[in-house]
Amino acid sequence: MPTTSTAPGSSDGDGVFRIVHAFHPACGKQFAIVTIRQNWGEELLYYRDEEGRLIAVPACWTDRVEPDPVVAISAGRSPFRLQDLLELVRLVAVIGQEAVHES
Repeated sequence: MPTTSTAPGSSDGDGVFRIVHAFHPACGKQFAIVTIRQNWGEELLYYRDEEGRLIAVPACWTDRVEPDPVVAISAGRSPFRLQDLLELVRLVAVIGQEAVHES
């Protein structure tokens, strides 16, 4: 099984993690790791929710990975990186074009 590095200030490698992504509904909650996998070049942590369903969360949304430097430097003023905002603009444009073609 692949392993993830434990960043300073994160869980101590005992098989648990905390979701730290500000907009995730489980932000602040701690979970036991079921497995860790690489999917499409991204490390995912798998855990079981309260109903026992297997859920995946990107490792970068947890305390097991150092925060993105841009997000850390913004000190809470902006939880988004420039590349995330540019991708959002692109997706909104695509959705807008699809809506125009459907009407």
